[in-house]
Amino acid sequence: PNAEQAAKVMGQSPAGLFGYSHLVGGYWGGQAEYLRVPFADVGPIKVPDGMDDEQVLFLSDIFPTGYMAAENAGIQEGDTVAIWGCGPVGQFAIQSAWMLGAGRVIAIDKVPERLAMARDYGKAETLDFSNSDIYDALMAMTDGRGPDSCIDCVGTEADATATSDSMLDKAKATVYLGTDRPHVLREAIYCCRKGGTISVPGVYIGLVDHIPFGAAMNKGLTFRMDQTHT
Repeated sequence: PNAEQAAKVMGQSPAGLFGYSHLVGGYWGGQAEYLRVPFADVGPIKVPDGMDDEQVLFLSDIFPTGYMAAENAGIQEGDTVAIWGCGPVGQFAIQSAWMLGAGRVIAIDKVPERLAMARDYGKAETLDFSNSDIYDALMAMTDGRGPDSCIDCVGTEADATATSDSMLDKAKATVYLGTDRPHVLREAIYCCRKGGTISVPGVYIGLVDHIPFGAAMNKGLTFRMDQTHT
């Protein structure tokens, strides 16, 4: 682990993370069959006898990520929650939002199978960003108010359909002038209601720019993000 370099990049040396670089511990990934766990007498939770691996498989990463994302979103009873990304984390964020009392969940993606799973298993309303203007659609669905909470389950690899900001992100990444494509984060800021909360479980690597921070300030938004506690 390179604590000095981590401090220069992030302001301080963060906690150790499995499956990341030497900036954050240098430990092997937690989804391998075997791995070395430092301080194993303190951190891990023992699986109760009688439970199969399949019953606890998602506790290693994916379910805690989705649940923590929903928890960070500050969901109150009856809230409308918009979730960008219907991959594994997004699917568990959908389920977790219902568990925490959401009154309505709107899931956003472009992959038909993921959207179908969000509808069929997650009981969410869905939007396909390849054929919908997400801002206009969310405003129409919420009577111009916007979702109470927005969850970015996409992060640095965000894609969009021929929007100017997404094309700029891709161009900058191609010539190594940028590392992240924060299209979803921008969209969530514009879409979230005044006084709402944005939760970011999607991974961001380094620096992001062209963020409408003035909009976030004037709308009084709350941001919560973290590496998942697993």
